[in-house]
Amino acid sequence: MFIPFVYELRARKVPVGTQEVLNLTRALEAGLHESSLDGFYEVARALLIHDEKHLDEFDVAFAGYFRGVAFDAKKIADEMLEWLRDVKQLRELSDEEKAMIEALDPEELQRQFEDRLKNQKERHDGGNRWIGTGGTSPFGRGGFNPAGMSVGGGGGKTGVKSADARKYKGYRSDLVLDLRQTEIALRKLKAFVREGALSELDVEGTIDATAKNAGELEVVVRPPRRPDTRIILAMDVGGSMDPFAQAVSQLFSAAKKSTHWKELRTYYFHNCVYGRLYRTEHFGDPITLPELMRQCDGRYKLVMVGDALMAPYELLASGSAAEGEAPTAGVHWLHALREHFKHSVWLNPEHPRDWKGNTIEIIRGVFPMYHLTLEGLGEAVTELLRRK
Repeated sequence: MFIPFVYELRARKVPVGTQEVLNLTRALEAGLHESSLDGFYEVARALLIHDEKHLDEFDVAFAGYFRGVAFDAKKIADEMLEWLRDVKQLRELSDEEKAMIEALDPEELQRQFEDRLKNQKERHDGGNRWIGTGGTSPFGRGGFNPAGMSVGGGGGKTGVKSADARKYKGYRSDLVLDLRQTEIALRKLKAFVREGALSELDVEGTIDATAKNAGELEVVVRPPRRPDTRIILAMDVGGSMDPFAQAVSQLFSAAKKSTHWKELRTYYFHNCVYGRLYRTEHFGDPITLPELMRQCDGRYKLVMVGDALMAPYELLASGSAAEGEAPTAGVHWLHALREHFKHSVWLNPEHPRDWKGNTIEIIRGVFPMYHLTLEGLGEAVTELLRRK
């Protein structure tokens, strides 16, 4: 019955392929869902969804398709749990009465519980057989049995209710990134190289060498893997960027918290880059662009962040320059950065509908530009990883 549900997911643009369906079928055959809708919800979500941005659509599809399926099947069990919450007190038993209550084997106890759950039609209190309260039955609450099974608790959770909770609503790809989402997106930039002394055991190499050596152990070692991602993050601050300060701060925080960088350099500018960047948001401790490009070769990935909005003369007219250099237009410096850092992008918090007919359009001609959302950052990361 879950095949139509798969088509419902596809109708909502959730990429579910044949392999995911086969994996789900195997999971159901293995009983991983524990024959419950709640279990099916957890298993299906784990196997069918590979990107967090699709979690919201999965919940909507699940709640819509399976609504009402679980409640009829749970009606009797829910009613029984309601009985058990209203516990009747057990009368005081004598030592002789307690001794007469025989202990049951755990497997037999489980079998009898399932059998009585199927056959019980009404509430029972103070008895010695049915699931009830205040009795000596092996099943229930508020009674006595040395080998009994206490029944009760919260209950009531279903896959539909979990889907209706919409816990993942914030993962829509058109929303501005929050800190955790930014960290997840940046994690895709991680790259490693092997460097240093030969101090790490190469398991596969050791197995291969030992096999070629007629079974005599031959240990193979290799240099450890170390991060090899170098990032330059340059951020526009002040003026028209003030409304986007929180989004840029979240990107900055996520980049700083990431542990998979070999090196992370952060700089600031206002509106455009005029021959230099600054190491502080108050435009202190400058570094000229020629010096930056001398220190950082093409292995570095450049991420520019800004709304790219300014008066045209600020971008196109010659302005201040680095020491010893002739005054040069801002757009010239942008072209110089793009030429030097082949792996570079521009993240813009302004909505793409406003990218035409202004300085944004000019800067888009220099850098690949992406919207500062989950989807946009994912596309920017893909661009940074592309071979040049």
